[in-house]
Amino acid sequence: MSGGAVARQALSTRHFPLRIIPRMFKNPLSHHAWLFWVAAWLVLGAGLGLRDPWPADEPRFALVAKQMVESGQWLFPHRGVELYSDKPPLFMWTEAVSYLITGNWRVAFLLPSLLAALGTLWCVVDLGRRLWTPRVGYYAGWALLTTLHFAYQAKKAQIDPSVVFWITFANYGLLRHLLTGPAWRWWALGWFAAGIGVITKGVGAIALLMLLPLALAALLRPLQARLAPDGFGARALAWVRMPVRVGIANPRFWLGPLAFVVAVSLWLAPMVLVATQSGDPSYQAYLNDILFRQTAGRYAKSWDHPQPVWYHLGVMFSMWLPLMLALPWALRAWGRRLGRADARYLLPLAWWALVIVFFSIPSGKRDVYILPALPMACLMFAPLLPGILRRAWPRRIALGFTVALVAAMLTVGLSMWFGDPKFEARLIAERGFTDHGRALAAGVTAIGAWGAACLLWSGRRRPVRAMLATLCGVWVCYGLLITPVLNDSSSARGVMTRAAQRIGADVELGLVAWKEQNLLMSQPGTVNFGFRMGWQKQLELGLAWQARAPDARVLFVQAPAVPDCVDRGKAEMIGRSNRREWWLVPYAARTGCPASPPLPRNEDDHEYD
Repeated sequence: MSGGAVARQALSTRHFPLRIIPRMFKNPLSHHAWLFWVAAWLVLGAGLGLRDPWPADEPRFALVAKQMVESGQWLFPHRGVELYSDKPPLFMWTEAVSYLITGNWRVAFLLPSLLAALGTLWCVVDLGRRLWTPRVGYYAGWALLTTLHFAYQAKKAQIDPSVVFWITFANYGLLRHLLTGPAWRWWALGWFAAGIGVITKGVGAIALLMLLPLALAALLRPLQARLAPDGFGARALAWVRMPVRVGIANPRFWLGPLAFVVAVSLWLAPMVLVATQSGDPSYQAYLNDILFRQTAGRYAKSWDHPQPVWYHLGVMFSMWLPLMLALPWALRAWGRRLGRADARYLLPLAWWALVIVFFSIPSGKRDVYILPALPMACLMFAPLLPGILRRAWPRRIALGFTVALVAAMLTVGLSMWFGDPKFEARLIAERGFTDHGRALAAGVTAIGAWGAACLLWSGRRRPVRAMLATLCGVWVCYGLLITPVLNDSSSARGVMTRAAQRIGADVELGLVAWKEQNLLMSQPGTVNFGFRMGWQKQLELGLAWQARAPDARVLFVQAPAVPDCVDRGKAEMIGRSNRREWWLVPYAARTGCPASPPLPRNEDDHEYD
């Protein structure tokens, strides 16, 4: 047999792996899968490695992770010279491990959010596939990927994308058991994911609210049985007939709570043991703060971000676009399915409502608090979207939304390029752009041009496709074109680089009234005097530190904290960053500063960004 014949025979065998590839591309769902996951990687990953951490939270977590790597102290995280007890350390661990793998902080600090967002998408897509059809799963995935709130947060290095993943994964495990099971391994894994969510951010336990409707159904079932079959009370309690695959009498039920305790103990047990046995009062203070003040205390008596009780409704109707544009048509459909006691809708919808109620009780509210509810909301819309999007008015609304978004981008970008709007002048002053904002204007205009191209391509015939393509392009262009332009002024890299060049490598820098991004971007050997303490105390310690080596030490001070005893003619305004002005104060600029000079204008502030 000739060599060519042998090769043809090898290629013709049904076991040859390459024959699988053409079949994959003949399947429309495979096309859809490839398109979706490539789009997800582009939307969420565009800009990775092109910027540094930005306030308010990103520099804080990156700084804590960096100090973990440098000091080897992973159990008790530090911010500067102080212990950092605002959040559990799991998210900072993931950033530190990402750095150990990649060796690049610009990649490492965003990598956990990217992977968490992709994991959340997988949970939603696979759950939609299992509860309905693969097509419904991808409808849920596209709905989540293109919702403004999800994409915006997924491209930030905050804790919230990670906690959203763990909560969604916990919901996934619980629903795999409750709706497609019994699947006791997924039941335990769901509880375990909820526990990991707790040591990521304390609210991770809200995933277990999914069990509350089941518990209520079990309690009301005897009452429903006693009512007349055709009575109003029986019809009102018809939903309690939904199947319940859990019961405390089943020994396997307790695998879930046990898995939850194990997950929480991975961090809590060694931390409590070391804190109680060390005899160090700072560790005891850390323990009390993170276990009580930052969890139950913060929920019961919020001390920041006060908002009215309806605040989260406003967040959903503004930041959950374009998903919420389909709400008027979804409400009636949900009502019919709940009337049939369809547990696929009842459990996620009840959980969504419980999450809103839970976060509406405290006075302190932020938009990210209800972000964990968004994946389940997308899952609830997904089975209805094929029917909704065949209607005329939803298609018109999708087209109008896209046209409005594109028009806004083009108007802003072109007015910045050709005109001189007031907001542009203010932006240039705050950001210190040397090109008069032309690069930023070009990026915004490019986003508008992409959207216009999508509308021309398929706007009237396929308005939903044009909307999805426009939104994906917005986030890709944002990551590749906008964030690099804003990086120096948003991350403090620019001002800290200028400060290092100005003082040289042989002079020490001491930070007063600093922000996390300043220490994160500073040169090695930079000194800080604490963060939580007031500016007055930092200034006292900084002046005393500088006086011990006047020629080799310079203070880096935020403008409001520069005391009146400093001669600003001998000091140097080194730049603006994060809407703040920063000064270098050499010893020669001090004109008889006392040990405790008063701050000018009585400003002693250390608020977060």
